[in-house]
This record gives sequence, structure tokens and C-alpha cells, in this order.
Amino acid sequence: MIDQEKVKQAVRLLLEGIGEDVEREGLAETPDRIARMYEELYGGMDEDAGEHLKKTFTVADNEMVVEKDITFYSTCEHHLLPFYGKAHVAYIPDGKVVGLSKLARTVEVYARRLQLQEQLTGQIADALMEHLNPKGVLVMIEAEHMCMTMRGIKKPGSKTVSIAKRGVFKEDTELSNLFFQMIK
Repeated sequence: MIDQEKVKQAVRLLLEGIGEDVEREGLAETPDRIARMYEELYGGMDEDAGEHLKKTFTVADNEMVVEKDITFYSTCEHHLLPFYGKAHVAYIPDGKVVGLSKLARTVEVYARRLQLQEQLTGQIADALMEHLNPKGVLVMIEAEHMCMTMRGIKKPGSKTVSIAKRGVFKEDTELSNLFFQMIK
């Protein structure tokens, strides 16, 4: 749970630290706005992805399920700057599927935390393996990191790609290649 008062105090100190007048009109309500915004941006810290993956449906067909181009926004834990992009999620059911929106909700739960892209990718894959018990999972994330585009090396448009393979996707190159063809 976000401690609103601590966030407000921290924002005031930050503004003072960079030489701003925290009482001026444009900044007077900024600490409150930031505290409310953090509730939204970091709400995934209090969420359990398993809650979204509880309700499953029995299926006779165990072919690959792919949800691609799931837009997400997250925050780099190293610089507290945003990174954003698309997640592509695939799994091979073992008799059970989950509603498609639940895949996007799972991405959202983990994206709404301070993150590393590589960690985010693995957390999504692990949650699906744990709660759906599929034959395999493949998650690919493509993201632009503001810590690389607006500071430091300053390379706008560069994308970082991370992949997490679990189960049959680790063993079956042909299956992984099919996934990569499907998300193009």
C-alpha cells in the first residue's frame, strides 16, 4: 500500500532539492498529484496475478494461444523513469485456457511495479506456468526505455527485447519459431 503522506513529503523534498519553490502556484498541489498518480502507477505491488488466472475453461484442443501487442507502461527501478512497449504472450494449454483479457491483466500486474524488463518478462512467464499449468509459455517484450532515450546515451527509438521460455518452448525450436512468425 502506498503511503500517501511519505510520497508527498518526498516530492516536496525533491522539488526543494532541485531548487524549486514548492509554494509557487504551479507546484503547490504537485505533491498531492504525484501521490495519487503513484497509487495508479504502482498498484501492481498490492496485486496477485494469480487472482486473474483463477478462472479457466476446459478445452479439447491444446494448440498454441497467442495474445500479441499488449501495450504496457512500467518504471525502471534504476532511474525511476518509464519504459513502455508491447508484450507478446503465448502458451500451450494442457486442457485448460484462461480468458484472453487475463493475459493482459497479468502483464499489467507486473508492469505496475518498479521493474527491470528482464525481470518483468520472467515474472509473467512464471505466473502463467504456476497458475495455468500449461505445457509451455513464451513471453517476449519489446520496450523503449526513457533512461536510454532522454538521459545517458540518448538514443531515442532504440528498443530492448527480452524473452522468457518455459516448458516445451525451451525444447522445441520449431514451436518457438512459429510464435515469432505469428507476432510479426
